[in-house]
Amino acid sequence: QVVFDPSDSAEAHELAGTLRNEDVIQANGVLSLRPADRVNPKIPSGKIEVRSKELILHNKSKTPPFEPTGDNVPNEELRLKHRYIDLRRPQLQEAMKLRHQLSMVTREYFNGLDFLEIETPIMGKSTPEGARDYLVPSRVHPGEFYALPQSPQLYKQLLMVGGMDRYYQLARCFRDEDLRADRQPEFTQIDVEMSFVEQEDILTTIDGLVAAMVKSVRGIDIQLPLPRLTHAEAVERFGNDKPDMRFGMELADVSDIAASCGFGVFKKTIENGGKVRGLNAKGAAEKYSRKKIDELTAWVGDFGAKGLAFFRVKEGALDSPIADMKNISTAGGAGGITAAQFLKRFVNDVPWAHLDIAGMTWSTKDKPTAPKGATAFGVRMLERLVADHYEG
Repeated sequence: QVVFDPSDSAEAHELAGTLRNEDVIQANGVLSLRPADRVNPKIPSGKIEVRSKELILHNKSKTPPFEPTGDNVPNEELRLKHRYIDLRRPQLQEAMKLRHQLSMVTREYFNGLDFLEIETPIMGKSTPEGARDYLVPSRVHPGEFYALPQSPQLYKQLLMVGGMDRYYQLARCFRDEDLRADRQPEFTQIDVEMSFVEQEDILTTIDGLVAAMVKSVRGIDIQLPLPRLTHAEAVERFGNDKPDMRFGMELADVSDIAASCGFGVFKKTIENGGKVRGLNAKGAAEKYSRKKIDELTAWVGDFGAKGLAFFRVKEGALDSPIADMKNISTAGGAGGITAAQFLKRFVNDVPWAHLDIAGMTWSTKDKPTAPKGATAFGVRMLERLVADHYEG
């Protein structure tokens, strides 16, 4: 903190009385220890203060549209309009520092494994990818365009053939696709490629990277190898190819029970070789009223579901609007609501038909190139993985 005492400088003391939040000042003085009653252990500089002998007011500030240090965060539109103020919020400052820290860890880790960080061109030829290209018109060749890279795929393959057998890059990628929570028009990914490797080599390398990041950011030593799920197991247990493992409500196969419940949709699904899976919300049978369940039914409709099938156990009896439950035992389901997985009659298109390949590994042994493998992770995804929280 800066102290203005008239005994040090009457002029500085008088000017200090006119200061308001966000004014830009320069204070010159003597650094000294704070009196014992003014020590603030909550901040790094809590034991010292500057006794100002000179105060220079560079700029008076207008009233800002919102306080960057306030608890009430304004809506996103206002924040983006005044991004220069928004960037001063502690949450965003920490996010910037985290990105910097992860970049340093990434470079230190791969450099220690004798990888080469190689920059690849941003403007190149359009090639088939998973989304549309962003195009840049050529001044030299009217009517022709460069494409911004959706990934450095072609370039890193050239590097492998050219003898650069360990490559990485913090690559900028551009994809012209509709915005979603996990889709942005431009993003940074940690792009990795190796020659003469197997899948296990790639997984082990990335395990080490994640461990190094967690150690640097959180100070935690995590056990390796990291838990691994096949795509089939992830979908079977969580209904998602990128599940949050902290989510405790895994899908349970209730096909044997559903086969005898008398509900036509379930019965037909099982006869056709399908399965019926559900979620067990423990303790929700008593907490969730029928009105709340109806609200959930309307909510899942926003995601394309045609309904929400459930049964619950209340006071030892089964309750369900969809089936004759008299043939179903109450054992194993007490106290829960089970929402049936949305199968063919509930959802028009199976959502698992779209697979997000970001973060997956691949390899090839096709001639004439050397056997090689690669992986790529979105940096923002890793930020969320290793941080306590993240706000962008």
